[in-house]
Amino acid sequence: MVAAKTPDAAGPRISGSGISGSGISGSGTAISGPDAAAQAHLAQAGAGAARHVAIIMDGNGRWATNRGWPRLVGHRRGAERVREIVRAAPDMGLRWLTLYAFSTENWKRSTEEVLGLMGIFAHFIQREAAALAREGVRLRFIGDRSRLAPKLQRLMAGIEAKTAHLTRLNLIVAINYGGRDEILRAARRIATEAAEGRFNPADLTDAAFSHALDTGDVPDPDLVIRTSGETRTSNFLVWQAAYSEYEFTETLWPDFTPDELASILSRFGNRERRFGGAKP
Repeated sequence: MVAAKTPDAAGPRISGSGISGSGISGSGTAISGPDAAAQAHLAQAGAGAARHVAIIMDGNGRWATNRGWPRLVGHRRGAERVREIVRAAPDMGLRWLTLYAFSTENWKRSTEEVLGLMGIFAHFIQREAAALAREGVRLRFIGDRSRLAPKLQRLMAGIEAKTAHLTRLNLIVAINYGGRDEILRAARRIATEAAEGRFNPADLTDAAFSHALDTGDVPDPDLVIRTSGETRTSNFLVWQAAYSEYEFTETLWPDFTPDELASILSRFGNRERRFGGAKP
């Protein structure tokens, strides 16, 4: 899993339940225990604590270029950072972690970089499958899989099946993902169901549409983090992040540590989220 600067066979989506029964899917560095910042976040766990964090992992290529190295070196270092953050996340009280690995727009990059990224994805899945299972991490993917190589699709489906019963952390990786594309695919499925007489458009609600998205049964993110200093949302979780808090950090993804994540989570705990309501 790599940070692309901005992060389609449509594989199985996260939820297996339907809309009103219609059938539209919806519903290596070891890390020590949590540091002081993480402990502070855990101490305030409750209504104000983040349970679902989504990260736009940006800055791999820049990290490598700044050192005079090929961009793929940065992506490999970014994959190592993913491993560290995933291992640390449960100790910080997180139950869902969504990572933007490759966007529908990233195909515009050079063939060499795209092929290299796909190779890194495959290698990560093969290498990390056993470790994720040991640590109780369920891995799932969102995005349109139709453009991905059949071998990579099989690897993705395999690790999803292998970790499906695990609950310590839900790790969701967005590959060939775009928020607008996700909404269009969901709308087309609903329209098809309606045209075939299997779904009444009058029954379409906010919740029903949410369940038709790739994220299906996953709660909306409490917090979205973007590394590298960019302040764009880059077509990431367009629907789901409508009321998420955002944090933008200058740190490039390969340098983003569990300590910095813990500090961000502590600051998040001090925010007042009103979801459109007035402050008392």
